[in-house]
Amino acid sequence: MNVIRYEHVNETVYHEKLDNGLDVYVLPKKGFHKTFATFSTKYGSIDNHFQVEGKQEVQVPDGIAHFLEHKMFEEPTGDIFATFASYGASANAFTSFDRTVYLFSATDHVMESLETLLNFVQNPYFTDENVEKEKGIIGQEINMYKDHPDWRSYFGLIEAMYSAHPVRIDIAGTIESISQITKEMLYECYHTFYHPTNMSVFVVGGVDAEEVIDRVRRNQAAKTFEPQGEIKRIFQPEPDSVHNPQKVTRLPVSQPKCLFGFKEAHDPIEGQALLEKECASKLMMDILFSPTSAIYQTLYDEKLISDNFGADFNCTPGYTFSVIGGDTRDPELLLERIKQLVNDELERGIGEKDFERSRNKKIGGFLRMLNSPESIARLYTDYRFKGADAFDMLTIYRNMSLEEVNTRLHEHFNWEQLAVSIVADPKEAS
Repeated sequence: MNVIRYEHVNETVYHEKLDNGLDVYVLPKKGFHKTFATFSTKYGSIDNHFQVEGKQEVQVPDGIAHFLEHKMFEEPTGDIFATFASYGASANAFTSFDRTVYLFSATDHVMESLETLLNFVQNPYFTDENVEKEKGIIGQEINMYKDHPDWRSYFGLIEAMYSAHPVRIDIAGTIESISQITKEMLYECYHTFYHPTNMSVFVVGGVDAEEVIDRVRRNQAAKTFEPQGEIKRIFQPEPDSVHNPQKVTRLPVSQPKCLFGFKEAHDPIEGQALLEKECASKLMMDILFSPTSAIYQTLYDEKLISDNFGADFNCTPGYTFSVIGGDTRDPELLLERIKQLVNDELERGIGEKDFERSRNKKIGGFLRMLNSPESIARLYTDYRFKGADAFDMLTIYRNMSLEEVNTRLHEHFNWEQLAVSIVADPKEAS
């Protein structure tokens, strides 16, 4: 068992890579009653074209990772949620672009819940009948999100940015794509991406590290997994330019929604370099667009934005883009004013005072996050899959310079890389 000490935050993570390749991490939190556990696989909606070393290339329908997540909760013995509930635990799961996470939180019977988590995720049960049944359920979910303005504006923006990369496809897929899914495809994806070498367990809370790791070690030793080669993920070449500068979706909304962002050219960085770039970019976005920023206040005073206006930055080895915006009375005027105000920032550069205020805010936010087992687990495992250590964020923010943030400002805000997604009422169409 490896002991990873983070003296700067007074935390210790215990790690062991088991014989079958599974990474197990435990972060004991003395005095915490709640424990939060995740069982994660580096497998998300973008992984629809792949090849395992020594095997043939495989391409599967869009939405299959999300479909698989849904099906994992079905056991021949009954509802797995009821099993967790019998231990007083609350279980859930989610699928993102690049990972699938199964989780539970509990204050008692933690070891029993952990065994349940490990066992149901490693016991797939797919039949022709239950797969067909699930298509109807997920189809209803897809149709529901078609009428969700925030969801449509978000994915409309990504569709405007990307022409080939599967990040542009809704995580749940489409009615047409999920209709093609078979139990054989599900087993193919399961055995590829749910292999212990592609997964990790993270447990944080009022637990003993040795007890947790020993329990997982014994659980895995009782199971057999065939050796597996490296997984090669296959992507079509993605142009650096945006696919469509503006996408307009018509839905009945009381006020238009306008999201915009900048697509960066593909830069396959990972690990520490990725973490440093993301931290500098998120700090830069906070300086420009947080509620305490001059740009936010100006737009708010002009009644061009509401308090749901915000900004985010997404950085992975495969794609990088920002998302900015919210509700607005006039999307075109908002974009015009944003361009003017950001160009002013580009001309004069971010000032020391704004930089220090936002940096201190980020440091404070990170330290507060350490009180949330859920946030720790999700952040730590997310960055581990990207080859980085989330606990390095505090040091990165403390050592960051104003010059680094101004460099990211000029790198990111390239108006030729701007994409816009607007959701507006059909009545407003000219």
